[in-house]
Amino acid sequence: MHEIEAKSILSARNGINVYRGCTHGCIYCDSRSTCYQMDHAFEDVAVKRNAPELLEDALRRKRRRCMIGTGSMCDPYLPLERETRLTRRCLEVIDRHGFGVSVLTKSDLLLRDLDLLKRINDRTKAVVCTTFTTYDEDLCRILEPNVCTTRRRFEMLRTCREQGIHTGVWLCPILPFLNDTEENLRGLLDYCFDAGVEVIVNFGMGVTLRDGDRQYFYAQLDRHFPGMKERYIRSFGDRYDCPSPNAARLSRILLEECESRGVICEPEAAMAYLMEFEDKQAGEQLNLFT
Repeated sequence: MHEIEAKSILSARNGINVYRGCTHGCIYCDSRSTCYQMDHAFEDVAVKRNAPELLEDALRRKRRRCMIGTGSMCDPYLPLERETRLTRRCLEVIDRHGFGVSVLTKSDLLLRDLDLLKRINDRTKAVVCTTFTTYDEDLCRILEPNVCTTRRRFEMLRTCREQGIHTGVWLCPILPFLNDTEENLRGLLDYCFDAGVEVIVNFGMGVTLRDGDRQYFYAQLDRHFPGMKERYIRSFGDRYDCPSPNAARLSRILLEECESRGVICEPEAAMAYLMEFEDKQAGEQLNLFT
């Protein structure tokens, strides 16, 4: 890791990333793509040491409160967060100014900050999301080697839900020829429903690959699944979108199961839910882009 002095922290869509880079080691990570113009090694995480101060200034100048999102590019609960506590300090800023928060993480370190998330949720809205990729714990340790497994993430969501915090799952990626089976999907959905999630985000049953991400992914396929890289090349060439051959059937199962349980899974509706700010004291709901 190395520390940097960031110039800004809040994006136009009200997202923050206190770190740049990641040590989770997920073999499919889009954030490795060269289009993001990272000027350092991906695992050499850039720590934005002034993130809380920048966020304090940004929220103070906001005309209306809204949801603040974190985790879309880099996980806010990397192991180094135990020492830096930057994510916690940013949550304290969000709480102090009465904003809502939507957190996406693969790490159960989030439970350390359950007190803050509960306090935010009491006044506005806190949503905790995690990624589910595979129900198979052994496969999970290959695909996502340096972070807690799917089972532990399920337990994290259940704990949050028991505390009244909103929860959701990003169901992705569904990797062609690796985890794109009905058995895997139904196992993950069982976790979702048992944890009481309100929303499942899925933009298609497949994976996206582009320069930077593709090369790392293929190297890991060679390491763990000999011959699989060649199967991807034969099936998809250099395409960005790599859908599972089972995509239609899996998407139908997802829709049917979610509709029967009242779980939001249509992509636009799912994102709108995550972005919708609630002022519980005033009884208002405001869209992130209002």
